[in-house]
Amino acid sequence: MYFQRRRNLCALVMAECVSGEGRYLPAVADYLWAICEERGWQLPAHNAIVDGPVHQHQQPLPDPDRPIIDLFGAETGALVSVAAALLKDRLDGYAPGLNHRLAQEIRQRILQPYLTRHYWWMDDSTKAVCNWTPWCTQNVMLAAALFAEGQDLVDCVRQAAKSLDCFLNAYGEDGCCDEGAQYYRRAALTFYNALDVMNRVVPGAFEDAWKMPKVKNMAEYIVKVHVAGPSYLNFSDCSPIAGRRDIQDYLFAKKVGSKPLLALAAQDIQQAVKSGDPDRMHDVDVCEGTNLYYNVQMALTEQEVLSWHPDQVVEPDSVWYASVGLLVSRAGAYVLGTKAGGNDDNHNHNDTGSVTLYKDGAPLLIDIGVESYTKKTFSPQRYEIWTMQSSWHNLPEFDPEGKAYKQLPGADCRATQVRIRDDLCGMEMELARAWGPVGTVPGLESYRRTVRLTEQGLALRDVTDYPGTVALTLMSVEAPVWENGTLRFGKLARAEVQGAQRVTTQSVEITDERLRWSWPDTLYRTRIWFQGELTLRLQ
Repeated sequence: MYFQRRRNLCALVMAECVSGEGRYLPAVADYLWAICEERGWQLPAHNAIVDGPVHQHQQPLPDPDRPIIDLFGAETGALVSVAAALLKDRLDGYAPGLNHRLAQEIRQRILQPYLTRHYWWMDDSTKAVCNWTPWCTQNVMLAAALFAEGQDLVDCVRQAAKSLDCFLNAYGEDGCCDEGAQYYRRAALTFYNALDVMNRVVPGAFEDAWKMPKVKNMAEYIVKVHVAGPSYLNFSDCSPIAGRRDIQDYLFAKKVGSKPLLALAAQDIQQAVKSGDPDRMHDVDVCEGTNLYYNVQMALTEQEVLSWHPDQVVEPDSVWYASVGLLVSRAGAYVLGTKAGGNDDNHNHNDTGSVTLYKDGAPLLIDIGVESYTKKTFSPQRYEIWTMQSSWHNLPEFDPEGKAYKQLPGADCRATQVRIRDDLCGMEMELARAWGPVGTVPGLESYRRTVRLTEQGLALRDVTDYPGTVALTLMSVEAPVWENGTLRFGKLARAEVQGAQRVTTQSVEITDERLRWSWPDTLYRTRIWFQGELTLRLQ
C-alpha cells in the first residue's frame, strides 16, 4: 500500500499535467491528503533514531514530533514537493488550503529536521557512506529547491555539498561502485541528480564537478560491467538483472560527455517506451515508479532520446577497478568478473576471489545475489544467510564434511599478493586470509588462485597447502553433467577438470521473489572435491 499509493500519485499527477482538464485533480488531492495524514513517511525498518555515533533502539511506532528522514521519507518529500509545484494553482482552485498543508508537512518532516538534526547518512565520519547519502540528498534538495527560502535554502545547499563531498571521497579515482551494478542507480545517478539540482539553485557554483575524471568514471562504471541485454556482472547484494538504464543515465552521460553511457541509456529508454512502461509503473521492484521528478525529466527529454541514433557502437574494454578489487575481462564470446578486494564492501557478501562468467551473453558461472531483504539481512546474523556465504559462491570450502570452513567478513579478510595481467584478462591472487588470520583454518597457509581468459574460454587454477580435503563450489544455471573428467553445462560450455577426486551436483530450488526476478526455479551447485591442486578449462 505504501509504495502503490506513491506510484498512483505519480501517474495521476503526470496525467493531470498532460490533460490539464481537472479530471484527475480529485484523486490527486485525495492521495496528497492521505500522505499528509501518514504519521511517518519513513519505512518501519528505518524507524530508529540515529544521531551521529549515538544509536537509540528501534522505535515501534513513528513519532510525528521527531520525523526521521530515511530513503523513502526523503523520496516522499520530493514527490509531494514536485506535485505541489506542478499543480499549485489547480490545487488551490480545487482544494483551497491543501497547498498550505503540503508546505507545512514539507517544512516539518523534511526541511526542519534536515537543518536542525544530524542523520548518519549526511556526512558520517564513523562509517563509510553509501547510496543513502546521495539518494536522500537528492530528494531533500528537491524539497528545498521548491520550498526553502533565504538562509534556510543556503544552509540546505551547504549541507548537501558537504554530504556529496563525503560520498565522492568514499569512491576511488576509478569510479567503481562497491555496492554493485544494481545500486549504481541509487548511488551514482542520485549523486548526479543531487548535484544538478544544486547547480540549478546556485547556477554554476558546482559546474566544475562534471569535469572531474572521477565523476566521469563513476558515470561509466555501469557500461563497464554490462554484459549484454539486461545482464550485468554482479556481486554483493546485487542481482545480475540490475535494471535498465534510464533518463538519469542519459542526462548524466550528456553532462560528463560519455558516448558509451549515452548509447546504452538511449537504447534502453527507446526499448522501454516501446514496452509501454517507460516510467516503471509496473516494475517488479515496488520501490520503482515513485519519484515524480524522474517522470518530469523523462517527459522533458523523451523526444530527444527517441530521435537519438548511434554514430558508432563501441564495445567496452576490459578494466581493473583497483579501489574495489574487481577485474572485468572481455575476450571473444566471454565476459569474466573476478572479485579480489576484501569482505568489507557495502552490502558485502563473503565472496573474495570468486568469479562470474558469461558466454555469448548467457550466464555460465553465476553469483546468485541476495534474497528479499528482511530484518536479518542487516543484523549481526547476516552471514547465516546462505547467499552471503563463500560456500555458495565460486569458491572453496575446507574440510567440507567436517568443520566446513567458510570465509569471514571484515576488512582483514581479503585477497593479497594480487597481480593483474597487462592485458587485463587474468590475475593471480592469494586468498587464504579471506578465511581469517593464520590458524583459523588449521593447516591453511596458502590458497592461490590464477584465472586467465582468452577467446577460447577460461582457465582457472587453484593451488593450496591445506593438508585436508577441499570442495570447490561452482554455481550455474545449466544442469551440469560429469563424465570422464569433463563437466558439461548443457550446450553452453564444458569444463575439462584435472585433479578432481569426485564431483557432486545438487539442485537448488529458487522460491524467493527477489531471486526469481533473475533466475529460473532451479539453479545448480556443483562441488569438486580435491587436495592440493585443481585446474579447470571452460570453453
